[in-house]
Amino acid sequence: MKSDWVDLETMRHSVAHVMASAVQHLWPDALFDIGPDTEDGFYYDFDLSHRLTEEDFPAIESEMATIIAQDIPFVRDEKSRDEVLALMKERGQRYKLERLADIPEGETISLYHTGDFTDLCRGPHVASTGQIQAFKLTSVAGAYFRGDEKNQMMQRLYGTAFLSQADLEAHLKMLEEAKLRDHRVLGRDLDLFSIQESVGPGLVHWHPKGARIRATIEDFWRREHFRGGYEMLYTPHIGRAGLWETSGHLGFYNENMYAPMDVDEQRYYVKPMNCPFHIEIYKNRKRSYRELPLRWAELGTVYRYERAGVLHGLMRVRGFTQDDAHIFCTEEQVEDEVRECVRFAIAMWRAFGFEDITAYLATRPEKAVGAPAQWDIAQQSLEAALKAEGITYEMDEGGGAFYGPKIDLKTRDAIGRKWQMSTVQFDFNEPERFDMVYTGPDGQDHRPYMVHRALLGSLERFFGILIEHYAGAFPLWLAPVQVALIPVTDKQLAAAEELATTLRARDVRVQVDGRSEKMGAKIRDAQLQKIPYMVILGGREIENKTLSIRSRVAGDQGTMTLDAFITQLDAERHVDMK
Repeated sequence: MKSDWVDLETMRHSVAHVMASAVQHLWPDALFDIGPDTEDGFYYDFDLSHRLTEEDFPAIESEMATIIAQDIPFVRDEKSRDEVLALMKERGQRYKLERLADIPEGETISLYHTGDFTDLCRGPHVASTGQIQAFKLTSVAGAYFRGDEKNQMMQRLYGTAFLSQADLEAHLKMLEEAKLRDHRVLGRDLDLFSIQESVGPGLVHWHPKGARIRATIEDFWRREHFRGGYEMLYTPHIGRAGLWETSGHLGFYNENMYAPMDVDEQRYYVKPMNCPFHIEIYKNRKRSYRELPLRWAELGTVYRYERAGVLHGLMRVRGFTQDDAHIFCTEEQVEDEVRECVRFAIAMWRAFGFEDITAYLATRPEKAVGAPAQWDIAQQSLEAALKAEGITYEMDEGGGAFYGPKIDLKTRDAIGRKWQMSTVQFDFNEPERFDMVYTGPDGQDHRPYMVHRALLGSLERFFGILIEHYAGAFPLWLAPVQVALIPVTDKQLAAAEELATTLRARDVRVQVDGRSEKMGAKIRDAQLQKIPYMVILGGREIENKTLSIRSRVAGDQGTMTLDAFITQLDAERHVDMK
């Protein structure tokens, strides 16, 4: 039953069924939940008495290989609700019963049979197990049923599959490289950040070196925003309940907001978003069309409740700082403003070393606010901006937010993983809710267009991606310590401290290693800390007024004068927007 062509996503979903079948053969008491394909593989959630570990993978993979070799067909079987209900009750599959209850009345209910394994599934699947090509189990983790920590903890078994062994091996090589780049491990080893359980999960502590990098990112971010005609805002961390009622967050987003606090008999909430505060500043006085566009940016820290099971290092946290901005403009200004947002986002990412950037244009969903004519203007403006900048993009039909269409920019890191960070979103909802207006040239009130825009997303997640992109070996301009000064003996320590003072005055981030360790050990430690340059100071260097330079990448660089070294540093650490 093998075919020359198989859809990768369909095959991955089919492998998930084969994996579940293998688990059922090995542990007959297994209860099943869901087993979808993912962007780079598949998973299946199980409830079983045996605790799965990586030591079980060979046995599961062997059983999967047997099922694949048997070339068993995937058979679709449409049943009535009562028939499926009876079958799943008979088999004791209580999670499938709950999933069955989710299917609306009147909708077709289908099962898929693969030999002795039956799953409640809408499909599609490959014709038979023999069409499955290269696969590999990758990890196992805990996952709450329906993502709710009040429910049963399931065992989520992950795997990946590709259409060829070569593609699978390339992917597995990437996964091994990803382990070496894990920002959680590097964050600890390089002393960049931590998440303290005594304070709370998902709340990030920036250590001195991590904070130094963050400050460098923020300084660069602010400089480029001022150059781009933006003004900075600072807004409160809490706001009255009425603000969030007007914005709609209490209606649409309440489950992600932290519990309210009572202040002076008024109910307040910690902010999950910055936009209502920016709108209130806009409404602080009457606005004229002559003032527009207004470009307001804020590095605003927000707090959102994320379930414990989805928290992941810096990538998914509960408190984070958005590089947020809102643009208020007229209809005639929309296209130029969107184009500039896209250009700005791409330039920002390239400045940090990311070159492979693609875009997705998300259009009007089934349920949306705003007149169709507004959506048409907004979507045309987004599409025109992408075309004008020569950006490859894909359509995401119906993928826009309920309040407006958007552009999402995704970039690939050093090992080929795709990340979505930048977004440019129209909003027809908030200007209406807050009754925002400006006075037009006709003397009448008009509704401004509002654009939400984030370039880096959040500083926390961006920092996590940045750590993994560079494997902790940051370029000179971002490195928390740019130069390690290593005196050969204690006799050169005073000279090293004096040199450090001189370099700091030239904005060089420097560290003196005054430990009574051997020089070789100091060099090795500086290398492990991924410091770009090491300066060795011995008696000869001090006598000759030279520096012995060692590069993290190129090794021994010989000797040079202080002025020559500073000139080299200045040239290498200069970053500008193109």
